[in-house]
Amino acid sequence: MRSGVKVGIVGGVFAVLVGGAGYGAYNIVSSVSGDGGSSATGAKKTGPPSHDEIAETSEKFFAAWEQGDAATAADLTDNALAAKELLVAYGGQAHIGKVKITPGTATGATVPFEVSATVSYEGRSKPLAYKSELAVVRGKTTGRALVDWQPSVLHPDLKTGDTLVTGEAASPPIEAVDRNGVVLTKGKYPSLGPVLDTLRERYGDKAGGTPGVELAIQHASESAGDSTLVTLAKGKAGKLPTTISAGAQAAAEKAVTRYAESSVVAVKPSTGEVLAVANHRGDAFNAAFQGKVAPGSTMKIITAAMFIDNGVTAMNSPAPCPPTATWQSQTFKNLTGMEPNEKATLANSFMRSCNTAFIKLIDGSDERPLTDESLTTEAQERFGLGKDWKTGIVSFDGSVPASGGPNRAANAIGQGDVQMNPLNMASVTATAITGTFRQPYLVSPKLDDREMATARGLPSGTSGQLKQMMRLTATSGTGAQAMAGLGGDIGAKTGSAEVDGQETSNSWFTGYRGDIAAAAMTEEGGHGGDAAGPIVAAVLRTGG
Repeated sequence: MRSGVKVGIVGGVFAVLVGGAGYGAYNIVSSVSGDGGSSATGAKKTGPPSHDEIAETSEKFFAAWEQGDAATAADLTDNALAAKELLVAYGGQAHIGKVKITPGTATGATVPFEVSATVSYEGRSKPLAYKSELAVVRGKTTGRALVDWQPSVLHPDLKTGDTLVTGEAASPPIEAVDRNGVVLTKGKYPSLGPVLDTLRERYGDKAGGTPGVELAIQHASESAGDSTLVTLAKGKAGKLPTTISAGAQAAAEKAVTRYAESSVVAVKPSTGEVLAVANHRGDAFNAAFQGKVAPGSTMKIITAAMFIDNGVTAMNSPAPCPPTATWQSQTFKNLTGMEPNEKATLANSFMRSCNTAFIKLIDGSDERPLTDESLTTEAQERFGLGKDWKTGIVSFDGSVPASGGPNRAANAIGQGDVQMNPLNMASVTATAITGTFRQPYLVSPKLDDREMATARGLPSGTSGQLKQMMRLTATSGTGAQAMAGLGGDIGAKTGSAEVDGQETSNSWFTGYRGDIAAAAMTEEGGHGGDAAGPIVAAVLRTGG
């Protein structure tokens, strides 16, 4: 096994469990069909399942599940092979028995239910209780009413490819603590759950603990640590120091809950330490560290640095902001309501987030020409993006490809082929204001001798100009409303990223206050200051 729970020898048959069955046995005789169900006699039915069909199918499925009859339960689904594999694991390698299912009131074709069961392993037993739901659909080939098979039917935290296992844990438990020794738990910091699972898998054997016995979800994704559902015998937890700040983490957790599909990361610019990482999503994906989406105009921090480093323009030099700009047959516009300014400087166009100003400069000048590779070089060599970051958990370190055609211009304003996440943009801000790239990390590299990514960083003159332009944005530009009320040295950059198929753009915002830099993204959140801005401001308010 790659990780997680160590499993003893388990038979290949899902044994029939005696007792605890709420529905009794059904004698269902069937032949396997193409959609996981049995062929029915008579004319094939069409249309949505009726109320009676939904009730009958769900009752039979629950009864077979309760009795440990994996074959019959699976045959009542529209994906018998996948369902049987997981149902066999449920009573086999997961050692879950005495199953009792209590259905709730159906809403349409959806039937909610509660499960109570017992997990037993080598003389130890613990209760297991949870809620889930299933939907009944019409089989495409047979016309039978069948359970729409999803792993989440068996347990709400199961995803495709996951399985359930009970046994001795391969990784000892950890007591993750913040930079000041405060214990970090899933209960107090919910969005840290997947992060803590991964840290346990990677560093449990290095933190000095001993493994226990548990029921866990073994995730198919190599980037996700196993998730403990029931602990039958406690192991000894080893203490794992992290770079997290409990205060910043608490603020981040609270802030992201205000907007659906939001993520935020905060880092300490002077060291690269990650102070907070939070996600508020419908899935458990760590979009804050692993997301790959267009960053919108927050990308203009890197583009402005490219202009300055290559001598194209400077903070107080011309960067005219016309109503439109055309580059290689594609016309770019500004946000609705932006007044054009043909006499604008780079600072003015930056603080107002003028797209056309950046498009007009994408070729550079006769004396200082730019190429398809110029932005890529700036991102990689100055800001450390795409340099194989080793943060302590799985992360994506940004991508700014050398694009030709219209995408070269689109990349400059954070559209096109550019991909980022809040971790990347928080790091970009940290590099911009200090001039030094310090690869972000969540666990000290001394713990496992990881080799950190490096980059040249920025000339002091470039860094100084970027910092001043971000200050202007936070006090007088597009970031002013979100940053209002924050004292000290502050700076910001807003972004709105258009995504195919979405009516509303993604909201991006990155900013700094003293020695803390943060970035946030809210899917379909609108303008940068509307959703992502308040999230970043809330984290910056903690001061790290």
